Amino acid sequence: MDAPKSCTPEDVATVNVIAAKDLLGSNHCYLDVRTPEEFSKSHIDDAFNAPYMFITQEGKVKNPEFLKEVSLILKKDDHIIVGCNSGGRGVRACVDLIEAVSLLIYYKNVFGLICQI
Repeated sequence: MDAPKSCTPEDVATVNVIAAKDLLGSNHCYLDVRTPEEFSKSHIDDAFNAPYMFITQEGKVKNPEFLKEVSLILKKDDHIIVGCNSGGRGVRACVDLIEAVSLLIYYKNVFGLICQI
């Protein structure tokens, strides 16, 4: 059996915001990895929320249930766009998802950049 695929943030490539809009219009799901508080303030229509990190008294802490939460929301063959507030969580979420499952991953940050694996 082959070793699991290793992925780094550098493996996430970008596409422009027009392509992202087209992807959303062609049966792609939008996965928002911001905190529930951020998500409740604003989000893309029909977006799913699975927080990658939580804000605690100790600072930001990775959600230990992130992959499980995503697996309850999306199917393995879904094509997704992953978004956060400024980019960092989205990239790390993509890396974890790529290593965990074979999905077509897209990442969107606040500047409108989309990354495709």
